[in-house]
Amino acid sequence: MKPAKIVTQPGRHTLKGAYTNVYAEVSDQGFSPRLAGKVISVRAHPSSFAWNYGDGTTKTFTIQGGPLRPDQAELDSETRTSHVYTATGDYHISVSTTYTGEYSVDGGPWVPIIGTAQVNSPAVPISVWRTETHLYAENCLENPNGAGCPGTAGK
Repeated sequence: MKPAKIVTQPGRHTLKGAYTNVYAEVSDQGFSPRLAGKVISVRAHPSSFAWNYGDGTTKTFTIQGGPLRPDQAELDSETRTSHVYTATGDYHISVSTTYTGEYSVDGGPWVPIIGTAQVNSPAVPISVWRTETHLYAENCLENPNGAGCPGTAGK
């Protein structure tokens, strides 16, 4: 089975304290080999997703999540599968997808396969940054040495 593709929004960079949308791109998988003259059809369904966000947080969902809706801001929009990092740094996000399956012989009824299979996806890196907001009351044209003006190193 193919591993799920891990997708992060807003991308490979996010902000400390902001919601980061994380989801898996994966779909049902199947194959139909011939065995002893019979066609054995097998199909597997992703049934759960065990996430490791790389910061010590793990969560398991029965949904794979999905991209943000057009009306959602790409930065800091909460989704059912989003995650909030509480510290800056570089992390690696990974997911283990659990599949359930069923089989059919020569087009007969589908029969559940006992047990599950887990497929690990390659981890993807994400960098968590911090932001700072400053309000300045001066105009750099009137006071070139004022706080926030070029060459003042953020006075």
